[in-house]
Amino acid sequence: MPARQSWGVASLLQATSDALGARFGALSVRGELSGFSRAASGHCYFTLKDADGAPALLRCAMFRRAATLVDFAPADGQQVELRGRLGIYESRGELQMVVESLQRLGAGTLYEEFLRRRARLEALGLFDPARKRPLPAFPASLGVVTSLAAAALRDVLTTLRRRAPHIRVVIYPAPVQGVEAPAALVEALRVAGERREVEALLLVRGGGSLEDLWAFNDERVVRAVAASSLPLICGVGHETDVTLCDLAADLRAPTPTAAAELAAPARDELDAALAARQAALQRLLERTLQNRAQRLDTLALRLGQPARALLGQNDQLRALSRRMQRAVQTRTARAHDDLPRLAARWQRAAAVRLQGLQQRLDAAAGRLQAHDPRRVLQRGYAWVESADGRPVISALALQAGQAVRAVWADGRAAAVITAVEPLPPAS
Repeated sequence: MPARQSWGVASLLQATSDALGARFGALSVRGELSGFSRAASGHCYFTLKDADGAPALLRCAMFRRAATLVDFAPADGQQVELRGRLGIYESRGELQMVVESLQRLGAGTLYEEFLRRRARLEALGLFDPARKRPLPAFPASLGVVTSLAAAALRDVLTTLRRRAPHIRVVIYPAPVQGVEAPAALVEALRVAGERREVEALLLVRGGGSLEDLWAFNDERVVRAVAASSLPLICGVGHETDVTLCDLAADLRAPTPTAAAELAAPARDELDAALAARQAALQRLLERTLQNRAQRLDTLALRLGQPARALLGQNDQLRALSRRMQRAVQTRTARAHDDLPRLAARWQRAAAVRLQGLQQRLDAAAGRLQAHDPRRVLQRGYAWVESADGRPVISALALQAGQAVRAVWADGRAAAVITAVEPLPPAS
């Protein structure tokens, strides 16, 4: 019986690689870039997958010489056509394609969907900077929405423990990858908002490909982030990763660690700032006390010599008294000089006044005399009065046989009315 050939691992892999090279030679493949990275050496490594979503991956390596010939910036989600040779990467025993040329065909399916969602949600105002809320400056409690098994959680807790160990941390667990992740993340955000037991939320996850981070581009999760009743920091992926949740959050952090740093000011820095303010207040207080002490000393010196202050007041009082005496004397002398002149003016005014009054009196007496009945009687007239002395002003007031008196300027006579004869009215 012939002995069976036994291969060494390296020999088998080398033989397989040679067989692949002989069977396929140089070939072209189309697919979508995923997990693209460029090493410091200039070599590029990535995975090529089917754009239609079939679960098939092809590891690829493009060395620096070929990478320098690429005329665009490769990125995850791009659809490309590459040309190269199949082989076996012996260190890991994996099928690998060594890429010799790379051309872009268009954006991948996921990336195109990302751009469409971004445009639609942006048009709805979910990314509007005006709706961003400020974070609490000195929070006492923070909530973390992430997977309990995620390295991002350890990074956040380590950072908070180092920077602000006094902050209470509440974890709202949810898967951050897979088909169950979007619904679980939405529920975790809802629970955090209803409980209101923290002041702000951190939504975090480590880096990964576009597929790995796709839960944070799910429209349900993005809307939940935008509608959160608590201020929210989103720290998903690495610094170059951007998700729709980053755009909807109140603040985007480049990494989970950066999210913790943005949410909690360092206690050491706060202590240093507080100490600086305390020192400044102490210096201000000392300067104020020194100024008050100097002012008190000045006032004490002034109060220590009251006689000097009273002497100045007495001098001022005597000066005012002398001024008042001189003013009174001047006013009295001026009034004494004016007295004869004022007396003469008063006498002249009195004489003029008396003369005017005398003239008015004479005129009134003349008018009174003109109306004196006796002067009328002196002109030959007489009046008739009744027996009781009342004047008779109408003939109709008399009756035949009535006794009357007739009065003249030089006497009176008694008479009896024998007849009354009314006169006809004047025409």
